[in-house]
Amino acid sequence: MTSTSVDTAVRDEGHYDYIIIGAGSAGCVLAHRLGEDSNLRILVLEAGGSDRATIVSMPSALSIPMNTTRFNWGMSTEPEPGLDGRVMNLPRGKGLGGSSSINGMCWVRGNPMDYELWEALGAEGWRWSNVLPYFQRLEAVHGGGPLRGTDGPMKITRGREKNPLYQAFVQAGVQAGYAQSPNMNQRQHEGFGPMEMNVGGGRRCSAAVAYLRPAIARGNVRVVTGALVDKVQMTGRRATGVLFSVKGHACRAHAGREVILSAGSIMSPAILKRSGIGPEQELRDHGIAVLHHSPGVGENLMDHLELYIQQECTQPVSLYADVGLLGKAKIGAQWLLTHRGLGATNHFESGGHIRSRAGIVYPDIQFHFLPLAISYDGKSMASGHGYQVHVGSKRSKSRGWVRLRDSRPESLPRVRFNYMTHEDDWLEFRACIRLSREIFAQAAMAPYRGKELAPGADAQSDEQLDAFIKRKVESAYHPSGTCRMGVDEAAVTQPDGRVRGVEALRVIDASVMPQATAGDLNAPTLVLAERMADLIRGRHLPEATDAPLLAASDWAGSQRTSTIQRDYSGDRASLRKALLVSKA
Repeated sequence: MTSTSVDTAVRDEGHYDYIIIGAGSAGCVLAHRLGEDSNLRILVLEAGGSDRATIVSMPSALSIPMNTTRFNWGMSTEPEPGLDGRVMNLPRGKGLGGSSSINGMCWVRGNPMDYELWEALGAEGWRWSNVLPYFQRLEAVHGGGPLRGTDGPMKITRGREKNPLYQAFVQAGVQAGYAQSPNMNQRQHEGFGPMEMNVGGGRRCSAAVAYLRPAIARGNVRVVTGALVDKVQMTGRRATGVLFSVKGHACRAHAGREVILSAGSIMSPAILKRSGIGPEQELRDHGIAVLHHSPGVGENLMDHLELYIQQECTQPVSLYADVGLLGKAKIGAQWLLTHRGLGATNHFESGGHIRSRAGIVYPDIQFHFLPLAISYDGKSMASGHGYQVHVGSKRSKSRGWVRLRDSRPESLPRVRFNYMTHEDDWLEFRACIRLSREIFAQAAMAPYRGKELAPGADAQSDEQLDAFIKRKVESAYHPSGTCRMGVDEAAVTQPDGRVRGVEALRVIDASVMPQATAGDLNAPTLVLAERMADLIRGRHLPEATDAPLLAASDWAGSQRTSTIQRDYSGDRASLRKALLVSKA
């Protein structure tokens, strides 16, 4: 359906106060929070369909929905110049809950300094003491804990860590000289410890489950699935509605207050561009009338890359025996009957956050430990017992873009991350491999340690490691930054999500992040939407008085520490200077 066909024979879908484009993580939060006012009428437009499926709800089945056309847009990148032209897989959630319905369910708030860095980069108001109350509002953490929420919509649990390899990995990190954290989502992010997952009652707690279903039940939120958005309708410079299609029928809906784009870091900039907001030359090249020249739309694209460092396990304690047909059948049967057992976990039950080198203020490397040697998408597995760590850099300096293929809404945009095109990325990924090897070489892993499966003992030099990185590095599926918020004129959005140059239009999703956080992005995306929902309503939770900003006191001269000693919360000025001038 082209823009011209939309403008003729259009079916009117009515008037609403707010129209939210996208029922992913942010869109579900906004529907829930804005819908708390029973006097408001809200329309949510989602291109995909229902999220109700066993493969979505069952945590251990996480690799299945991302390999389906029902739940995944099926995107891939342009050839990546920094990876010898590799075309990379780019799963994006399609359906209610968006990517929160197909992701790994790793619950990682990020480091508190991530949000201090956001504010230092121009996202005024996004400091940690302002963000923390919203994490507390949204969380329902099983067992609670310092600085946590216990009665929010998002259910958070820890894995049972019954497999001995989980604790062995944490102890190996401590033996290698790093700190231990009782919970990396509480006071101390840096170090090694247990991981959490957004799972409740043994089932995935996606944004659709936690937020959208209760919102729909109130009666003032309408969701239209199968709605392919063409563009935002503008009257002058004010957003007044949305043009979309359902099963080939052109539709229009009207917004009395605002249109909110929550289609994600790939689709939100594409919809903005089709609406006439973006780089002038690109819009003209596709025959789109320019409403507002905004050169940053679709630029500044970031992602997290990761590698699998795999080791043979000499004892039969890994999950290898459980991933055969019989093992999977037993797991599935137990989960269907009880929602317990190995089917009720994502299996990422321990991990860590460390700094790649001296001069980094806070962690830029993340570990997810898995007691199995297998690819994230489940398509390849070692032929015996093994274990692995997913490791990658969290603040890559490489930047990419999202650009229109043409002006048709059914055409997926062109995406290039420009992975590994900054020299620091190579330093960080070589460190990822070498530091992982050092941890695996500690005494705690000795009872289980066999030969290295990947990269393999022969890969030692920088050149050999670089060749492995080019072949094997994969996306962690965390795109962000393409509609960056800030106070400078180059920013696409203001710190409350309002799109610069127009009225009554916001972008609220991971695309507005000025910098990716140090960890998985789903929790930060939810908290971003929680806070912006309040900003839309002209209110704000009180700033937290207990919001520590912990770092190693010797970060400038040491790569690792066993004690996280310094709290910068009383000295934000020097912290922000350090964040901006450090190697991070």
